[in-house]
Amino acid sequence: MVSAALVTLGLLALSLGANGAQKVVTSHPNFVPLKVASPEASISLTLALPSSNMDGLHAALMDVSDPKSSKYGKHLSKAEVESFVAPKPESVKVITDWLSKNNIKANVISPSGDMLRVNIPVKTANALLAANYTEFMDKRTDKTIVRTLSYSLPADVEEHVNFVYPTTQFIGALVPTKPPFEVVQPPKAISRKRTTPPDLCSQEIFPECLQDLYNIPSAPATNPGNTLGVTAYLSEFATEDDLNVFFEAFRPDVPTTPTFDIVSIDSGITTGNGTLEASLDIQYTTGIATGVPTTFYSDGNPFVDGFIDMANDLLDMDELPLVLSTSYGFDEIVFQSDPEIANTLCNAYAQLGARGTSVFFCSGDNGVYSFGFNSDCTSTEFGPTFPSGCPFLTSVGGTEGIPEDAAVQGYLTQLGSTNAGLFNTSGRGFPDVSAQSVNFITRIAGVFELVLGTSASTPTFASVVALLNDQRLNAGLPPLGFINPLLYSEGASALNDITVGSNPGCGAQGFPALPGWDPATGLGTPDFNKLLNLVMSVAGAK
Repeated sequence: MVSAALVTLGLLALSLGANGAQKVVTSHPNFVPLKVASPEASISLTLALPSSNMDGLHAALMDVSDPKSSKYGKHLSKAEVESFVAPKPESVKVITDWLSKNNIKANVISPSGDMLRVNIPVKTANALLAANYTEFMDKRTDKTIVRTLSYSLPADVEEHVNFVYPTTQFIGALVPTKPPFEVVQPPKAISRKRTTPPDLCSQEIFPECLQDLYNIPSAPATNPGNTLGVTAYLSEFATEDDLNVFFEAFRPDVPTTPTFDIVSIDSGITTGNGTLEASLDIQYTTGIATGVPTTFYSDGNPFVDGFIDMANDLLDMDELPLVLSTSYGFDEIVFQSDPEIANTLCNAYAQLGARGTSVFFCSGDNGVYSFGFNSDCTSTEFGPTFPSGCPFLTSVGGTEGIPEDAAVQGYLTQLGSTNAGLFNTSGRGFPDVSAQSVNFITRIAGVFELVLGTSASTPTFASVVALLNDQRLNAGLPPLGFINPLLYSEGASALNDITVGSNPGCGAQGFPALPGWDPATGLGTPDFNKLLNLVMSVAGAK
């Protein structure tokens, strides 16, 4: 699992300045001011413009994702999505004129034109935004960032801008949390003859364990239009050498080790030694979604604008991956000072879903205490994760051991007063689903290690959906796309309901698993055969 440094947000104030409403933040104890940023240093600013009809996009997404809708599976084209998201011409003119008056030329960085980026000297940014850009050190990472404690926009401009980044947002870079691992030797019992279930699965997980546990087929996918994407940040990398040895050990039934494509975003690395997160993700997507063409998207920017760039680069493609798996995230609280950044990212995932991509994010490894609590349990409230909490993607939790609205409200009724005051009862419930997440044996830079976390369960569930897509595509049906409406309306019976355990963190018991949806395991773990029957029987499958 990978996380972002937690920020204790200070007070947010709005005061009327010469340029309009001035945004001011104070007190960021995890960020230490160092010195005023050099006036000649370059800074890259991202400006997000309001979309012309985001509500329309949300409605269209639900239409194509709800199995009861006559439009189910009729995903939108790239142009149709962009028509919803594009800013109003008035906004484009106002922003362009404002920048031009300051001798600044912006680059469009989103296919719909709702995001612009300018690269300018700090002194120009200070004058443009009435800001005072300063270097701050993030105490959790020792990384230096450039931010301002206040800024403002001209009164006639501010209504045409959702956010400017970076300004007052103290959102730290992603930080690897180094999940527990153990160096092991691959079991010698694995052979071309399968055992059901494998005797070793109670101690460690490998592809055959998951295939037997969740009825996942070992036969390769066959549809050439089927695709699966894996994202990576923080110079994480997976190698063909590690994958080849992994397949020799755990997929001897596959005669040729699959390859995977590599796409660089924000100067992401394309060569190097294998690392933990990327190796886990690639080995358990290619190792479970047998034969599904897989692409590794390597992003070199560990900050939130790296996530924005990843989404925009994907949306700019004519052909999207049909499934996208991400094992990285932030603490939701760091977006408190500027929720529009979070909303913009969630809306980007809505665009992917509307075009037919199933988007999966890990829900975190620290139970009810988000990403940032594995060393200092100082919070008095539970901490949700982001983007896992976005309403337009599928959040994946983790389970251990071998043996939405209505759903969430039903759980709250069963829960009663347990954990009262520690969480938002009106927010989005997550995770949506779960899968095994403990002791995944993974080949990393020449060594086999056992790895745990929702970084393991997320590519597992994503791979199940990739194989379901293969069956649908071969039957002439569209891919599943955003699957939550299907799962919450008809899919519960196709999942294994987990009713034992909880998601503890920092000494708190967390939420107990109960019948039906719960915030420990979501709706449950996959059963491929039952899910296949479901996805081949829903509207449009005749």
